[in-house]
Amino acid sequence: MTVNPTGTVAKDGTITLSGTYRCKAAGPAPVFISTSVRGEEVRQELGGPAARCDGARHTWVHHANPRSGPRMRPGPAEVDASLLRLGTRGSLPAPTILATDRHTVDLRPVAV
Repeated sequence: MTVNPTGTVAKDGTITLSGTYRCKAAGPAPVFISTSVRGEEVRQELGGPAARCDGARHTWVHHANPRSGPRMRPGPAEVDASLLRLGTRGSLPAPTILATDRHTVDLRPVAV
């Protein structure tokens, strides 16, 4: 699981992050890429796309526009990305982290 060292942030608050992953998870439980970003005064959970678990390396791109709270601004931001398998224990949802990456990303303004 990796996160690219640069991302973008648009004037409307849309954040775009990307990276790569390799997933070999067995079983029928769905696997997703979960992302969050933290700036000086802002922390936003962004969610993410479904992952393909066939053992091959894949790229991922996620565009998210959090509708509430303050917006991220261009500049450095701490990004967490995880590969999560969504299973259950009994009747309760039980996500399992398969891989994770956390580091500072340079959020650049979207060129118009």
